[in-house]
Amino acid sequence: MSRFLFLSLPLTGHVNPMVAVAKVLLARGHEVLWAGSESFLRPLAGPDAVIHPIPLRAHRGQAERGLDATRSRWEGYILPHTKHTRKGVEAAVEAFRPDLLVVDQHAIAGPIVAHRFGLPWVTVASSAMELTRPFARGLPKVEAWIQQRMRTAWSAAGHDGEPPWDLRFSPHLLISFLGEDLLDDPSQLPANTLVVGPSLAERAPDPDFPFDWLDPARRHVLVTMGTLNMDQAAHFYPRMLEAIAPLGEQLQAVVVAPQGTITGEPGHVLVRRPVPVLDLLPHLDAVVSHGGANTVNESLVHGVPLLVAPIKGDQALMASAVARAGAGLRVSIDHSRPAALRAALLDLLDDPRYAEAARATGKRLLAGGGADAAATALIQLASAGTPSQRTTSESEQARETPA
Repeated sequence: MSRFLFLSLPLTGHVNPMVAVAKVLLARGHEVLWAGSESFLRPLAGPDAVIHPIPLRAHRGQAERGLDATRSRWEGYILPHTKHTRKGVEAAVEAFRPDLLVVDQHAIAGPIVAHRFGLPWVTVASSAMELTRPFARGLPKVEAWIQQRMRTAWSAAGHDGEPPWDLRFSPHLLISFLGEDLLDDPSQLPANTLVVGPSLAERAPDPDFPFDWLDPARRHVLVTMGTLNMDQAAHFYPRMLEAIAPLGEQLQAVVVAPQGTITGEPGHVLVRRPVPVLDLLPHLDAVVSHGGANTVNESLVHGVPLLVAPIKGDQALMASAVARAGAGLRVSIDHSRPAALRAALLDLLDDPRYAEAARATGKRLLAGGGADAAATALIQLASAGTPSQRTTSESEQARETPA
């Protein structure tokens, strides 16, 4: 049996797909250790998960959009997280002696530590943020800036020279939890990419959620703009509620928002946070979302069409992919007025072609094998032992960006 050390940014959407893989590994008799915050990981990984504690610190950039969001994400979040967690990850490796590190694409302390101990590591990507190196293809100066920041992190860990690989891309294996239907250009994926699609597992139930509130005679809509986007989506919620307000005889809406952020909602709107999304999806007819990768994945797997209002990052890619598949509609989070939102939502609900496309897309996503396929690949790599040192030419080839 093999030992696997899991490391992720403390983001629910990044951790949940990894939890599903970890559960498969455990069910097959392997050992799994998480390195990270006990308070953050425990509710997600479960009561039996083994966690090497690393205190959680808030490292989040400002809420800019566009290229400013990339800068704040790296300088305000990814690099501080790397600096804060590296020694804790080293301690976890020394204590646990894993055969393989399983690392979130932007938890770059993982590959830095893996290099120090001569261990293989696997990149897992829950989103399309930098999966196909979009900056290298379209914004080379931004890509060069990111490379410089990674070199800084490498040097801060006491390493000389250049990293032997791009720290976002394992030379051993890259696992994508997105299906090819949700990627803008799958041909740009590194050659060692395994596309497994949605990685799902049962989550802790929410006994307090009022499922009996749902009226079987009406249709049901979930409105969720992501827990990290409330500041930028604050102006969208009032317009969405105004759009839904006249539709009380037709539908009920569950809106995901912190308590106190929405007031005066009509009786056919339920404001809750958190919401047991996987348990709720079988009851839904549509999802209104910012286009987070997990929300899109989970909705399509359940055959639920989406109305997507992207905010930043790869959410625009998700919105375009949903529209391209015919599984939903894209609207502007800034400029769509209530009447237009209402019309789009009713179109989504009334035209059965959207739900049919969502079901078809969901089936294709599941064909990748999800958590089972990812776990099988990890076991095979761990069983093969530590790969031999790569040659300089191989390392340089791994760092090349697509044409």
